[in-house]
Parts: sequence; structure tokens; C-alpha cells
Amino acid sequence: MTAEPVTDQQGTPAPAALPATVRASLSPSRAADFKTCPLLYRFRSIDRLPERPNVEQARGTLVHAVLERLFDLPAPGRTPSAAGDLVAPQWDRLVAEQPELAALFDPADEAGTAEFLRSATALLRGYFAVEDPRRLEPAERESLISAVVDDELLIRGYLDRLDVAPDGALRVVDYKTGGAPREAFEARALFQLKFYALVLWRTRGVVPRVLRLLYLKDAEVCDYSPDADELLRFERTVVALWQAIEQATERQDFRPRPSRLCDWCNHQALCPSFGGTPPPFPERAAVPDPLRDARSGPAAPGADE
Repeated sequence: MTAEPVTDQQGTPAPAALPATVRASLSPSRAADFKTCPLLYRFRSIDRLPERPNVEQARGTLVHAVLERLFDLPAPGRTPSAAGDLVAPQWDRLVAEQPELAALFDPADEAGTAEFLRSATALLRGYFAVEDPRRLEPAERESLISAVVDDELLIRGYLDRLDVAPDGALRVVDYKTGGAPREAFEARALFQLKFYALVLWRTRGVVPRVLRLLYLKDAEVCDYSPDADELLRFERTVVALWQAIEQATERQDFRPRPSRLCDWCNHQALCPSFGGTPPPFPERAAVPDPLRDARSGPAAPGADE
């Protein structure tokens, strides 16, 4: 299998640089959707159904934004107090950029908004319990990385943070604002990080030494060290997953896979498992461009918790 880097200097997709053989793209979020529930993949990637933001996702987005901006400060100034001072301004920025977030709180409910901001600050205390940002200088933050695998599939995603050691070793860091998960949920999180590790290996020739999950709510760290053989197997898994997506698209056959995650799904009213009926499958001309994954920008981090 071959691979080529396909990002420009700003870290944005560079379609002109794609080999002519490339036919589709896939992000870890959409790949995980299909693994979790093929019908959810269809709703998000083919039907492009809107989804309501919720408080948990908004809190995750806010905490990620604060941690990204925290590293703009000089190292000695990266303190819990400084992080707390970033919470309200970053929320104001997010609401200005995503007006739908404002609908999460009644404008007259100042106490509700204040409690939301306090809850984000509490998660930041969890971050400082497991890391000292004064001792870190990340190489990249909220960085889009991408590669072509199997000559036909573009895989890409956004890293929360990439650390590079003096000897060139890579550490991929992902912030999680939910509680430390049970085994099945942790496997989903590690799937995402292995996705990033595969891209880095294929574009930089280095297998990341550590994939790190930081669970801020519980102040826990989960480290995992992949190897090249494992990433090669994972690459085959990703390619096989995309082939299954292509077959389902051709057959217009995306079936629900009920699980505990259904409790958080926005689309129960359209799901046969809950007595609903999916909308008619889009005409071929209306099916979105397969080179444009439904996640065209960083997803709300809480969506992946």
C-alpha cells in the first residue's frame, strides 16, 4: 500500500495534490460512526441531517478551545488561574462563530450560563492534575493531517495536540471531557488515535511512541504504544471499512445497529429501531462528493467523548 501527504502549509486539504486514483475520503469520526451504526453514518455523511448541539458537546468544545489557547501564553503563565480566565472569552467567541450554541441557554438564565462556565473550569482543574503545561511546547495543536492509503482512499483528521521529543519521538494527545470509559468506549477512543497514528506513520515515516488519552473529568491518563505491524493491520481494517461503506452506498442499505449509544442519538425519530422511517435515499446526483467527508472541519469535541 502507498501513502502520500496531502496537506498544504496551512494544514488545509489540498485537492489539487491528490493522486488521480483517489476516489473517497474518511475521517475517524465517520469511520467510527459506521462501525457503531451504519444508519448513523448514512444520516450524517449521506443525508447530512442537522444535529442539535447539547450542553456536554458544547462544554467539550469550550474546554478544547481553552486548552488550545493556553499554549499561546508564555510557559510560566500557563497556570490554572490563566486557564480559568480564558473560559468566558472563549465561550463568547464560540457563540459568535456558532450562533446555535446560544440556544442552549435561556438568555434570562444567567445562573445557568454561569454554572456551565464553572463546570468547564472544573474540567480544566482535571487537566492540571495530570499535566503541567509549563513544561510542554506542543509541535502542533488542532492540526489537520491526512494521507492516501491503498491509492484510492484519503484519510484525515484533526489532532488535539502533537508533541515531538528532542529525539524525534511523537506523542499524540487527545483530550476527553467525559469520564474515563469502560472497555468498549475506550476502544472507540483508541480507534481514533490509531487513525491519527496511521496517518503520521505514512506521512512522516515514524510510528508514534505514545497515543495518550487525557480524561479530564476523572483526571486519568491512558497511554498506548502501537507498533508498525499493528498499524499495518489497522490500515487494512480502515480500507476494508471503506469498502463496506461503498457497498452499502451502492446497495442503499444502511441498517441500524442498536446499542447503548442510541441514548445519545439525534435521529431516533427516523430510526426503524425506534419505530421511525428513514428519509428516501438521495438520488445519485444528490449524494455528497465522496472526497468531502461530512466532517469538513474540526468536529465538536464532545461528539467524540
